[in-house]
Amino acid sequence: MNDKKLLKPYLLVSSCLLGNNVRYDGKNCKIDYINLLENNFTIIPICPEFDVLGCPRNPIEINDNEVIDQNNNNYTILIKKKIASIINLCKENDIKYALLKEKSPTCGSHFIYDGTFSHKLIKGSGLLVKELKKLHIQIFNEDEVLKLLNI
Repeated sequence: MNDKKLLKPYLLVSSCLLGNNVRYDGKNCKIDYINLLENNFTIIPICPEFDVLGCPRNPIEINDNEVIDQNNNNYTILIKKKIASIINLCKENDIKYALLKEKSPTCGSHFIYDGTFSHKLIKGSGLLVKELKKLHIQIFNEDEVLKLLNI
């Protein structure tokens, strides 16, 4: 992926948005416009949660900066290790854009669940998004695909 002559920029995309069944419930959140995204970007599918926990799995949320499930199992170290590998990929390949799943504890860009498993949303960013922002990567969510295509 290190080809500097790349014509299309790289785009990190949450795997669930591409139609991959990687959500906690074994489903996906496939979006429209995937073919337009593929025409304009070289897509790199990612899902730190699936890579660490597989699927189906118990939902996870962030509580006091810790990644936990409903049984209070703590996955913070494992998730952060996976996120570090994604950050390295971004640095090595000069990735500038990401299209990520809103509300996710790793990929949420504007809102995440509050950590109580009560379905309450709060303003905040997922752990991956926080790290991507440090690299000044432009983050888009599934409701901002057309905005992304117009950059």
